[in-house]
Amino acid sequence: MSERIKLKGITWNHPRGLDCLIAASNEYAKQTDVDIEWKVRTLQEFADASISELAKKYDFIILDHPHVGQVALNGCLLPLPDNADLANNSIGGSHESYIYNGISWAYAVDAACQVAVYRPDLKLPIPKQWKDFFASDARSYKSITPLKPVDAFDALLTLLASLNETFPAAQGVFFDPQKTASCLSLLRRLYQLSPPEAVDWNPIDVLDLLSTTNDFAYSPCLFGYVNYIRPGFRDNTLSYLDLPTFDNSNIRRSILGGAGVAVSAQTSHPDDAIKFATWISSEPIQSSIYLQNEGQPAHLGSWNKLKTDKLYHHFFNGVYNTMSNAWTRPRDEWFLGFVDDVCLIFPDFFRNNIECDTFVAHLNSLYLKHYK
Repeated sequence: MSERIKLKGITWNHPRGLDCLIAASNEYAKQTDVDIEWKVRTLQEFADASISELAKKYDFIILDHPHVGQVALNGCLLPLPDNADLANNSIGGSHESYIYNGISWAYAVDAACQVAVYRPDLKLPIPKQWKDFFASDARSYKSITPLKPVDAFDALLTLLASLNETFPAAQGVFFDPQKTASCLSLLRRLYQLSPPEAVDWNPIDVLDLLSTTNDFAYSPCLFGYVNYIRPGFRDNTLSYLDLPTFDNSNIRRSILGGAGVAVSAQTSHPDDAIKFATWISSEPIQSSIYLQNEGQPAHLGSWNKLKTDKLYHHFFNGVYNTMSNAWTRPRDEWFLGFVDDVCLIFPDFFRNNIECDTFVAHLNSLYLKHYK
């Protein structure tokens, strides 16, 4: 009997990021001679941790697409073979987001974008347009928005994408001053309608509050997690919706999230690792064991099947339009440093009531500092 192959991977610490990988790996172990052990890092580390350092310790890294510009330069990941199935079955550009300079650095296994979510059992009104949050009765929505710095910045990008803005807006200017000031004004209003602690909360914090208390009923802009529609996952189930729209516009566009499975260039078993990455990103696995164990598929075939599913349509149909039109964040090497610096100043925008025009100028100065 041949000795079994032992591989290690790292993902992020939530059932959506872990349980599906453990279940799928256990099934894969039954079919092959490959055993995979998974470790976790926090959601913040998922955005921040050095992929090159993780690649020294793990065979698989579950990552976010803005990292691919850096990994393409430092060579810490294994280039993956072209995958025609994923290329032809990508929702919202999920597969394409991991292709940089014509090379696939990961296969999409999880698709997400910023969407709206609500508690259907509370039967409260749901805003249709962003201007509704400025109405005198806006507190009747019992809304809450995750405004941890990286989530606030993502929400700003989503609002601008919904205005069909392009990045950079002009030569030497990442953000259009007028449109960005308008979107910041809206973000400030969402902050005013939320508890002050919202500047420390990420989407998981808000989804847990929505599903375990009656204090809040709606969140207009956060990364969706399919887990919360499942009975029993939390005390109360949630349902998802496409984003509100701006006045005189039907555009629902959000920044792309999700995750891809990458293979370390230092793995001792590259062929076996690539086979697993191909297997777990395929539609039959995405639609079955991956989904059934808290996963959120990235395969378009899975999304199309689940749009009409009795349970899962509350997520996959509810956000389909926004997901299909998702916008891919910049992936060039400079962008992650830019985001880090923006996140350092975003809490002060809310807490110190900084003028929107002044804050836009700060953002654009940071862009000039980092852009290469």
